Amino acid sequence: MKYRYLGNSGLRVTEITYGNWLTHGSQVENDSAKACVRAALDVGITTFDTADMYANTAAETVLGEALKGVRRESLEILTKTYFPVGPGGANDSGLSRKHIMESIDGSLRRLGTDYIDLYQAHRWDYATPLEETMVAFADLVRSGKALYIGVSEWTADQLRQGAALARELRIPFVSNQPQYSALWRVIEADVVPASRELGISQIVWSPVAQGVLTGKYRSRHAAPTGSRATDGNGGAEMIERWMRDDVLDRVQRLGRVADELDLTMAQLAIAWVLQNQNVAAALIGASRPEQVVENAAASGVVLPPDALAAIDDALGDVVERDPAKTSLESPVDRVRTDGWGTTP
Repeated sequence: MKYRYLGNSGLRVTEITYGNWLTHGSQVENDSAKACVRAALDVGITTFDTADMYANTAAETVLGEALKGVRRESLEILTKTYFPVGPGGANDSGLSRKHIMESIDGSLRRLGTDYIDLYQAHRWDYATPLEETMVAFADLVRSGKALYIGVSEWTADQLRQGAALARELRIPFVSNQPQYSALWRVIEADVVPASRELGISQIVWSPVAQGVLTGKYRSRHAAPTGSRATDGNGGAEMIERWMRDDVLDRVQRLGRVADELDLTMAQLAIAWVLQNQNVAAALIGASRPEQVVENAAASGVVLPPDALAAIDDALGDVVERDPAKTSLESPVDRVRTDGWGTTP
């Protein structure tokens, strides 16, 4: 398993990072979730990403239990705050000082640790002054509860504003966590160049496009039983944007590229995002240990230029590149009544 530095910091993370969104505490039984974590450790993954709102805090609890007995200093534990947790009271969401301070204490308790390696703002909060948020993060760093600060799905301009305050406060602002895959490339035009300028890395979610890039979906009318596209607990909604025959037909063309490189299609998709040097880690999730082992094998794979060109040719115009899509990920209203959208 290869490591990469996170931003301009001295912190290294495994380039394949285990994430437990849409699995632990909701779609996967606890014993299976723990088996997946053990498989991750066995293949050399030491970086684990979660969030307080995943399964309304249950995912953090499951991860904490799964990591019990593992040397804490040998792990990098990442979590996030912003979205509603608990009963959804007036201050149970957002990036206010109150919510941040209460959230990290809850995360520390559930994860069974004294500190978080990377504490992330799960979205941009339009309702809270950025200065309030960044000062709260600075206090967490100085108290030792968080070692580094990151964000998720911030635009290039938002990253610049956050980085400027982080410099003033002298805290390590090192990462952004966006969606990124061969099908979803919206960060390439603005977010990645700004991040390089600021010394920020990407920790990318959904590198296999909610499973579409594994090639298992051949028609929107014939999703495999038990797959994410048939899951009524949120998976089907997440994958809906890709369940179009034009997309699925194009994805099938990637099978030939993967075969020529002796890779599975999932490994090809994960290796593709890791070719971007601004990407520090690709987040993988799993419902079975063998999926972890398969995906981890993408670490260290170098795709030759002709393979990258073949991927672009195969996917053609179904690739989403519009940089404006990033700004749509942060709700303008802190708590939405119509669901939370695409939340990694």
